[in-house]
Amino acid sequence: MIQKFKRYQFLFEELVKRDFKKKYKRTVLGMTWSLLSPLLTLLVMRLVFTRFFGATMEHYTTYLFCGNLIFACFSESTGLGMTSLLENADIFSKVNVPKYLFLLSKNIQGLINFGLTLCVFFLFCVLDDITFTWKLILLLYPACCLILFNIGMGLILSALFMFFRDIQYLWSVFTQLLMYMSAIFYTIDHYSYAVQCLFLANPIYLFIRYFRKIVIDATIPTVWFHLLMLADVVIVLALGCWMYKKYNHKFLYYI
Repeated sequence: MIQKFKRYQFLFEELVKRDFKKKYKRTVLGMTWSLLSPLLTLLVMRLVFTRFFGATMEHYTTYLFCGNLIFACFSESTGLGMTSLLENADIFSKVNVPKYLFLLSKNIQGLINFGLTLCVFFLFCVLDDITFTWKLILLLYPACCLILFNIGMGLILSALFMFFRDIQYLWSVFTQLLMYMSAIFYTIDHYSYAVQCLFLANPIYLFIRYFRKIVIDATIPTVWFHLLMLADVVIVLALGCWMYKKYNHKFLYYI
């Protein structure tokens, strides 16, 4: 697979450049929107939810930013990845190229935005009097898991979108539901133990909670928490790869 990727490296680089230019075409602020968008969302959420959920919570801005940072990365990457195959149908219908390249090029956009927003996030942590420790380096684990999870979901969604265009509307509703189920602006401490365990079935909540544990609480999650995150990533990524391999040739009939 690595040799095949090197073979099509030039195509991949051109896809990334094309998508990057297309996204910011005819915009005045350009890449600045990658920073302004999550910040404006954070501002709105803070104004709306602070009174109801964060009035007595310490470091509520950082708590809110953690949730918004992770969910925005997930939402953007999967949203772009879902249409990656159909948008590039003119290419792979004429030239035999690995179709996952189109998805990966879309995820590069999400990764760049995630990196830029992460820098702003650390700045907000300083302003919120968060004490940084050596444990901060452990954020590489949930960040890598999130990226791989987004790729896996992108593989699944883009394959389904080729066969069922309705998936785009269903996914929009599902992501909105998922946002409310990921404890972005509220805490689950007041729920019963059984309900709290149900939240652990949500992979996005796992990523968010890991970030909060490291940044706000300066504590390392348990081993089983790491394994649970890894299991979610492996399952989704394996399912996505299987779907691409199984339906690779059928994609052409549904353009």
